Amino acid sequence: MYLIAGLGNPENKYAGTRHNVGFEAAECLRSLTHCTLPRLRFHSEISQGKVGTEACLVVKPLTYMNRSGQAIREIAAFYKIEPSHVIILCDDVSIPFGHLRLRSGGSAGGHNGLRNIIEQLGSADFPRIRIGVGEKPEGWDLADYVLCHMSAQEQKEMGEVVARAAEAAVCVVQEGMQRAMNRFNTPRKKPEVTKQPEKG
Repeated sequence: MYLIAGLGNPENKYAGTRHNVGFEAAECLRSLTHCTLPRLRFHSEISQGKVGTEACLVVKPLTYMNRSGQAIREIAAFYKIEPSHVIILCDDVSIPFGHLRLRSGGSAGGHNGLRNIIEQLGSADFPRIRIGVGEKPEGWDLADYVLCHMSAQEQKEMGEVVARAAEAAVCVVQEGMQRAMNRFNTPRKKPEVTKQPEKG
């Protein structure tokens, strides 16, 4: 069984922000894996589905980003899922907007959600699909940037990106991380953003 989790914050006010692109990818993944309707368990929305013959859980932790690991640990322990079968989808400000970067493990790279998952699982050896949301503009606070709402144009472009991230998760399960990396880590042309995000 695989646990595939998209990270984000649960309140409606965070919908459409850069920090919630993992949640959006999880929503896309539910349709790809023909999931059941989500249930509230283990501080999360959990849906059950299949990727080919592999059972999977598609999860949106509701513990807020910085404590995502609490939910992931509880689910993994209950279902006896090893870290290598825990796939995380999350935002990344160090990756150009619209790009994906897949890795089989490694450090948190400054991402608090990944850091908490590493701490809670006691392992950094889990696959992650990082969704590029672009570097913060000069003079911005990082928290303000990732929690501000994307423009209409950015949201349209990001819709295509999160769908691709969901496909990448399916590929990891079906074909393995190396093939998924070869397919989805290929650099792509950076989408044009019509204007800088506005504060507030």
